[in-house]
Amino acid sequence: MRAVYFDDGKAVLREIEEPPDEGVKVSVKSIGICGSDMHMLERKFPVDCIAGHEIAGLLEDGTPVAIEPVVPCGECEYCRIGKYNLCPQAMVLGIARNGGMAEAVTVPERCLVYLPSNIDVKDACLIEPLAVAMHGMRKAGISPNQRVAVIGGGTVGLCAVAIARASRVEVGLAAKYEHQVAAGQRLGAGEIDGQYDLVVECAGTDKAMNQALGLCRPAGKILILGTYWEGINFVQLLAMMKEISIINSYMYAESDGGRDFDLAAALLSRNPEIASALITHRFPLAEAEKAFSVAHDRKAGAIKVVLEPCE
Repeated sequence: MRAVYFDDGKAVLREIEEPPDEGVKVSVKSIGICGSDMHMLERKFPVDCIAGHEIAGLLEDGTPVAIEPVVPCGECEYCRIGKYNLCPQAMVLGIARNGGMAEAVTVPERCLVYLPSNIDVKDACLIEPLAVAMHGMRKAGISPNQRVAVIGGGTVGLCAVAIARASRVEVGLAAKYEHQVAAGQRLGAGEIDGQYDLVVECAGTDKAMNQALGLCRPAGKILILGTYWEGINFVQLLAMMKEISIINSYMYAESDGGRDFDLAAALLSRNPEIASALITHRFPLAEAEKAFSVAHDRKAGAIKVVLEPCE
């Protein structure tokens, strides 16, 4: 079968024998290119397996599924309380285990997320970034009486907008590009105005973090969903004087309300506008190199670029 690997800073399509992974085989119908994929390529991060973790496809009987791309041990203290994202033995598909940028992927049954009937499997790769934002917003304790600001108009930032609006709160979006602002408006975001109870930082830059400090009201919260690969510098004195709570969030997990992944799937089912607002480009697997080039050029209008390995 054909599969995409990261090789010396490039996304390379290879013809390979199907890997002998154990689990349930999924025919991949959509696989999103994540910002972390771009970062790993830029930094030539050593990934020796098939790339990709934003995955959806069909089981052998035709059942549509999304895939939660984390394989925890299931036995440690974190797994036992549903915080399997913190499992020391957890493997993430596309990083430590074969991912979904291929015609098929085989995963443990626990990774399967069965889709509501109205979700197109070609849109369902969005459930993974939605789950990332869902986990963070649940940790931050979003509530209907809050004002929420989102900094960063990439996929996760726009997912945070959609979740905030689903929680019936006022949300403002600060985005770099006009097409990101337009997508945010489609999802219900307004302009940034005043101070906010919760600021969601999704850009992963010092400038964005310091902007978040300025927008956050005293005793408010900043949720960091951006990734700071090289550390972070911000005005700690301002954070201290405002007594701002800074919340970190990693992947997705499970709590009393259920799996973040299931809640994300339910939200996409209720609001299909999320897919039409976020997915800007689709490419066949054979054009993977071009797809990564388009995903890298945010100025040209890309938000979520999706590969479609199987027709």
